[in-house]
Amino acid sequence: MINPIIASLSGFAEEATTIVTSGGWLMFPLVVVALFIYWTAFEAYFYFSVHKFYKVGKGKMEQWVKDRSGCPNEIGNIIEYTQRDCTTSEDVRSRFEEVRNAYLYKVQRRRWFLMILISIAPLMGLLGTVTGMLSTFEGLSVSNGGNTVDMVAGGISEALITTQTGLVIAIPAYVIAYMILKRINEMDACLTHLESITVQVVEKK
Repeated sequence: MINPIIASLSGFAEEATTIVTSGGWLMFPLVVVALFIYWTAFEAYFYFSVHKFYKVGKGKMEQWVKDRSGCPNEIGNIIEYTQRDCTTSEDVRSRFEEVRNAYLYKVQRRRWFLMILISIAPLMGLLGTVTGMLSTFEGLSVSNGGNTVDMVAGGISEALITTQTGLVIAIPAYVIAYMILKRINEMDACLTHLESITVQVVEKK
């Protein structure tokens, strides 16, 4: 059972090596960019697996703002911090702004960095297209029979592989970036609702 798995992994590694080497020198920066993209993307995405308080229903939130018994630690700490020594609605809003900065700023900054990296990948692929076409035209300008065909084929191969690789890297990363944005909006909406309930409770007091 292990031997077929090892053989398939070995075949995949050989094929990947062939693609990287046939795509020209730009394939190596593309691989590095891909590693940065997916490291940043998965790090930001799994951030929301650690901080799950935003999935709490509105009814539970209203109940916990009035009585924190049975409230999970994370959202309980938020509720306690945003009510402690707060006597006006402005105090509550100021505390919630601090909470937003603590929870959202870090992941938003990572998403901005991710979007920059995602936009770089297809542009590098396009640069590979240009360098590949230059090799193709260089081959066409040489009249050495078979050698010309090899240079033209190599240039076209380089142009197509780098473009395809840039798109293959960027498209799934765009999907992950959209999912991260969706989680950011959900967490922001949760904090906004929690803020509204807390303001009402403080004003009643």
